[in-house]
Amino acid sequence: MAQNASSSADRPTGGTPELHLGVALDGAGWHPAAWREPSARPRELGSAAYWTDLATEAETGLLDFVSIEDALRVPSHDVGRVRSRVDAHLIAARIAPATSRIGLIPTVTTTHTEPFHVSTAIATLDFTSRGRAGWQPRISPTAEEAAHFGRRTITDPTPAELSGSQPSSALVDLFEEAADAVEVARRLWDSWEDDAEIRDVATRRFIDRDKLHRADFSGRFFSVRGPSITPRPPQGQPVVAALGHAPIPYEFAARAADLLFVTPTLTDGPAPLLALVDEAVRRVGRDGERLRVYADVVVLLDGETESGAERLARLDAAAGSPITSDAAIFASSADDLADLLLDWSDAGVDGVRLRPGALPDDLTAITRRLVPALQARGRFRTEYPEGPLRALLGLPSTVPNRYATV
Repeated sequence: MAQNASSSADRPTGGTPELHLGVALDGAGWHPAAWREPSARPRELGSAAYWTDLATEAETGLLDFVSIEDALRVPSHDVGRVRSRVDAHLIAARIAPATSRIGLIPTVTTTHTEPFHVSTAIATLDFTSRGRAGWQPRISPTAEEAAHFGRRTITDPTPAELSGSQPSSALVDLFEEAADAVEVARRLWDSWEDDAEIRDVATRRFIDRDKLHRADFSGRFFSVRGPSITPRPPQGQPVVAALGHAPIPYEFAARAADLLFVTPTLTDGPAPLLALVDEAVRRVGRDGERLRVYADVVVLLDGETESGAERLARLDAAAGSPITSDAAIFASSADDLADLLLDWSDAGVDGVRLRPGALPDDLTAITRRLVPALQARGRFRTEYPEGPLRALLGLPSTVPNRYATV
């Protein structure tokens, strides 16, 4: 039973807090025509160098994290758009040794993957990144995705179902399954106590069996015994993030996640969505640590020879139609973007996740123009603080193990 449900009312008020800022990476950028830009690298979208270059650029800008998009289907049936994907978790694993401070949050779907496998993969990423791993769970709601596996039948949701205005029982079940998958992963991360590994050569004892615990999860979708095959991650609990647009995914995030990405409009800002998130938090009775809320926005920033608005118009013309997005589309200068982000921060969001319209141009505009603009306003760090990703995001850096006994 809930004892102290967290909400926006618990968010820090007063003063001028530093802005939390991350970027979401997806292929050549979030605009469908981004891969045709002169600076784009479409032949390298599957290469390690491409992704490590992006991550190291983001790290030079002192950003909190890079999230890496993934899904079990290609983005579009339009042959004029990028029609390929690489595995987000494997890309994050390659980025880990090439970076040292920035967080790494790959998307890993829950509908057709086993939570035991996901838990060990994210725990391993936390080890290889030395405490910088996260996970963005995502459902796979389409028949096309289900057909890749042939183990279950899924009917394509209607636009009304996807928008949340008329959620079907099938879509609700997918989010319930995702919440159970996260719960299984969290239990498995705790199934080894921090000092379970003894490594005593003299006594030939590698582990203390009394400090390994069964997850013993049994639910509608999974029955997982445990313990994990991977020791407890350096963070104890890697960061779990979720994207939401409606009450059902908001409730999923309130039950299962540390971070929630929402998509405010430029007109209304984040306040209406924060109110909906607070309602979802109360409905599920979230206890303890409050849910952090980040605002997503697609950005196309001024370049050397053309404005952001001109770049957007040119890219739309190249694509043959205007870009459509679940998130707001901002096309202007870095200074104007800084003003918008600080307004949203003052309105109550904990941070902002930027989606670069075209890579690498908009990423370098973020790191080399937006970040200095925020620093000049005294609202962004000038160096990374010590600690793991959880501490960088303002989450408790030490998470008690649910199975440990004193």
